[in-house]
Amino acid sequence: MKFLPTQRAIDAAQNGQTLGRGVDFALTMLVFLGVGALVDHWLGTWPLVAIVLVVLSVVGQFIKMYYEYGATMDQLQAERAAARAAQPKMTAPSPEQAA
Repeated sequence: MKFLPTQRAIDAAQNGQTLGRGVDFALTMLVFLGVGALVDHWLGTWPLVAIVLVVLSVVGQFIKMYYEYGATMDQLQAERAAARAAQPKMTAPSPEQAA
């Protein structure tokens, strides 16, 4: 009977999350590039708006990653603190108890 997930299962979950973030990053950048290309074509300003929108999408994605990372770290710290508080405290016996 196994109570803990294997390291392989944990690694697979982390790889899935990382792959999802990468695809999200790339697709967002492509959407902004496409919208910028359409606006540039409409205004006749190729590639000005496309470049600006791609740069904005990259900056926005990095800001999003920063805040997601911070939220994840806060959650993990809270879980660790709760686990630490739930553990019984081990104390050494006092000299009176030892005798």
